[in-house]
Amino acid sequence: MNRTAVIRFLIVQSLTSLTGPAYKLKPCVCVCFPPRYLFSLQMKRDLLEGKLSCTENTASLLASHLLQSEIGDYDDLADRDFLKLNKLLPNQERIQERIMELHYRHLGQTPADSDFQVLEIARKLEMYGVRFHPAADREGTKINLAVAHIGLQVFQGNTKINTFNWSKIRKLSFKRKRFLIKLYPEVHVSTDTLEFQMVSRDQCKIFWKNCVEHHSFFRLLDQPQPKSKAILFSRGSSFRYRYLWSSMDSPQLSPFNSKSSPLCLSPSFQMSTLSLPGAGQAPSPLQSPILSEVGTNRLEEEEEEGRRKRYPTDKAYFIAKEILTTERTYLKDLEVITVWFRSAVIKENAMPEGLMTLLFSNIDPIYEFHRGFLKEVDQRLALWSGRSNAHVKGDYQRIGDVMLRNMCALKEFTNYLQKHDEVLTELEKATKRLKKLETVYKEFELQKVCYLPLNTFLLKPIQRLMHYKLILERLCKHYSPDHPDHNNCREALKEVAEMTNQLQSSLIRLENFQKLSELQRDLIGIENLTAPGREFIREGCLYKLTKKGLQQRMFFLFSDQLLYTSKGVTATNQFKVHGQLPLHGMIVEESENEWSVPHCFTIYSLTPPPPPCPSPPSSGSSDEVSLDQESEDDMSSSRNSLDKQTHHRANSTMHVCWHRNTSVSMSDHSLAVENQLSGYLLRKFKNSNGWQKLWVVFTNFCLFFYKTHQVLATRRTLNTH
Repeated sequence: MNRTAVIRFLIVQSLTSLTGPAYKLKPCVCVCFPPRYLFSLQMKRDLLEGKLSCTENTASLLASHLLQSEIGDYDDLADRDFLKLNKLLPNQERIQERIMELHYRHLGQTPADSDFQVLEIARKLEMYGVRFHPAADREGTKINLAVAHIGLQVFQGNTKINTFNWSKIRKLSFKRKRFLIKLYPEVHVSTDTLEFQMVSRDQCKIFWKNCVEHHSFFRLLDQPQPKSKAILFSRGSSFRYRYLWSSMDSPQLSPFNSKSSPLCLSPSFQMSTLSLPGAGQAPSPLQSPILSEVGTNRLEEEEEEGRRKRYPTDKAYFIAKEILTTERTYLKDLEVITVWFRSAVIKENAMPEGLMTLLFSNIDPIYEFHRGFLKEVDQRLALWSGRSNAHVKGDYQRIGDVMLRNMCALKEFTNYLQKHDEVLTELEKATKRLKKLETVYKEFELQKVCYLPLNTFLLKPIQRLMHYKLILERLCKHYSPDHPDHNNCREALKEVAEMTNQLQSSLIRLENFQKLSELQRDLIGIENLTAPGREFIREGCLYKLTKKGLQQRMFFLFSDQLLYTSKGVTATNQFKVHGQLPLHGMIVEESENEWSVPHCFTIYSLTPPPPPCPSPPSSGSSDEVSLDQESEDDMSSSRNSLDKQTHHRANSTMHVCWHRNTSVSMSDHSLAVENQLSGYLLRKFKNSNGWQKLWVVFTNFCLFFYKTHQVLATRRTLNTH
């Protein structure tokens, strides 16, 4: 039995369990024989698989040492027989004579010396230990990424074009197939984030784990010390409750400093004031329960008084703060139309000149007005909170004069608001008529900046008036009649109420048309949903009793018909219409006793339902026949090329109802418009150590998270219904 067979059973487990080779910087210094032999076997495998890049002469030299290690001194017949039966190199036949020539020079060399020479030659190679991971840069250029002890290397072919040292890398992350490198700002001036596209998510994750291990190891200065455990008391769960004030971006707040800020209370902080007297010691006089209670109350009173001096505590301030935060979000919503959608249609030349003039001539003046209004409110809040001119605060602790002045100016834009009905109608007609505009419209809705259906943003100016009315009603209710700001708020409320009364009927009609238009695009297999006279009533989830049991279905109730749909498993993530049931002649009866299912009812449609488009199912005299004949596996239908290429957004109300298994009526939509909020919140994951401050927008039954209020793209979405 040769030397290889003797120890193979010792190392087979370690070789097969390796997901990737572990390379030593100087493998030849291994004194122990088995590890050195393991490294030589690794080099042998790399040579055979072509993973060790080197010249033909170097490959021949390595193969000759491996030959000496396996069969001993040179023998022409033995060499040829071994090379015929065993493959050491991919191109072994072409350089076989060169291998035998070099083998002849190793006379008298022991197998251990041969292994040593293999490792000594390999470690001097530039590509030793380098594993290529195919990727592409942002421009789509094919490159290879590799991990080395000096850093992350980038290759084009076999040529190294860049190296990112571990000390210059701030963070490594991946998202699906995208591998992200964040550098320290002073290193890379143009951008501090580099992005590469890997072959698959699994390959990206493997490469990311490899990078993180090297990044952590080569940046360690000292051995990490284990955390000391508590001797007397156990902390229990690592989760700590925090009390957070509602206005997290109030001036001069530092919510992360629990010692100085009265807005962040922690049980662990309160417990730290307690102490246990030592054995045999008398308790201190200050530890008397009576004295301790008096001292604690005095301390709380002093902290409360200091908090009142430092921060505004008037409820009117926080109502005014709500005006500021929601106005910021509202201005960003207007920019979706005035800036981003305008740029998209101009770039593709997709919108007719007349429609473009109608749309932007009505929205641009409103946008410019609210820019000035936001600036004025921001300045007033800065004076109120003491961020500027803190010595003259008396006349600035109010908001009614600002609201009255701007509400009077806003009345001049009523004519523009009344034209929004025409704008929405003409845009919908042009989208149906012009395929190019329809494509631009749908592609724009898929961008992160358009976090809601596009036509929703066209209703924001009128809906904003309703919000002003509610806020001013709260201010008037808060102020006493003799308050200096009461009269201004009352007059501003009258101005807003006059505008809302003029636009109320138009808003109801626009919201209904907007909802029907949204469903027309989001549902597959339905046409002419925006028919005149049709009103949307409610949407929600019900469980339909089928041959396969209870299955979730999405229902849409209109003034003249009932639609039931199922969610597709296609890339578009849309809902497919399975049936249309006319309300005329429909019968609904309870059937809990018949099916033994709580809250169960049966629907009978005496009128034959119209066949859904584009593939009509067989229809019968009653709905029971059509429901039974529905295909449970029919989750796809014909759709245009755009739908096949893109992913449908999942933040519409139908998706909220689907995921929350609930229903939403048209009145709920109107209430949701009146209860929009924006502001900073602190978020903390269960396993994280600290709080993360994020800008949060609550609208359309969803929470949208942003890094700051200036950022356009959402980071995360949470359904709240």
